[in-house]
Amino acid sequence: LLQGKVVRCTIDNRVTRVAWLNRSTILYAGNDKWCLDPRVVLLSNTQTQYSIEIQNVDVYDEGPYTCSVQTDNHPKTSRVHLIVQVSPKIVEISSDISINEGNNISLTCIATGRPEPTVTWRHISPKAVGFVSEDEYLEIQGITREQSGDYECSASNDVAAPVVRRVKVTVNYPPYISEAKGTGVPVGQKGTLQCEASAVPSAEFQWYKDDKRLIEGKKGVKVENRPFLSKLIFFNVSEHDYGNYTCVASNKLGHTNASLTLFAVRTTALTPGKGPGAVSEVSNGSWRRAGCTWMLPLLILHLLLKF
Repeated sequence: LLQGKVVRCTIDNRVTRVAWLNRSTILYAGNDKWCLDPRVVLLSNTQTQYSIEIQNVDVYDEGPYTCSVQTDNHPKTSRVHLIVQVSPKIVEISSDISINEGNNISLTCIATGRPEPTVTWRHISPKAVGFVSEDEYLEIQGITREQSGDYECSASNDVAAPVVRRVKVTVNYPPYISEAKGTGVPVGQKGTLQCEASAVPSAEFQWYKDDKRLIEGKKGVKVENRPFLSKLIFFNVSEHDYGNYTCVASNKLGHTNASLTLFAVRTTALTPGKGPGAVSEVSNGSWRRAGCTWMLPLLILHLLLKF
């Protein structure tokens, strides 16, 4: 709405009487106020101008305004039509919604203004391009998880800057495990099995070995859960820990599982005090060194044949 609107009537010294009318209602006659509306005030009444101001303009003020003047010869009138413009305003919009994947949704955005505003819907997403609807209503059939996120309603009519409001759409779906890998760990070392799952609401994780659920707090083993990730941590791997494990991810819409293996790996050690050419291995509890001295006789034979 406009803060105030001035309507002016230019006159000359031939004018003897002057008045402002709105349709058939007299607002002012000369300096005398005829209307009861406190928003209508006289600004000037001089030999060259007769003007009034309508304060806090409302849509009901729209219409014809007539300046009526009386001269010595005959009366004259001049008419102006006041058009009231109103900034856009969103008066009704859908609330945030949570819906299961595959269902249909309908979003509503009602806006007022003069001229009537244009309403558009846009999906706020890196993959979304352009508008998804150029209407007050947005219908999505068989919604997918990729269509979750914020939807922005914009109302514009060029009177003022567009007004925008957002609706958050949460799409629920059952878990699916995106990554689950086994790992090899030597005896006595620390090992970790990791299971990643995507789900809305976030998945709850459980770990099993040989159909037996692993309980948090088992000696030497810790389960570390985050919203989309679970870790089974072994602080000191023993022969008993090796084997197949099952990660189960579940929420209210379903569950899924994946198998992981914790397996043994052999280590190779360097002999103390020797270089890379001296490699040793464990056999029957004793050390056996494999050196490079066996190459000396071959070197001497090569020199004798050459000379």
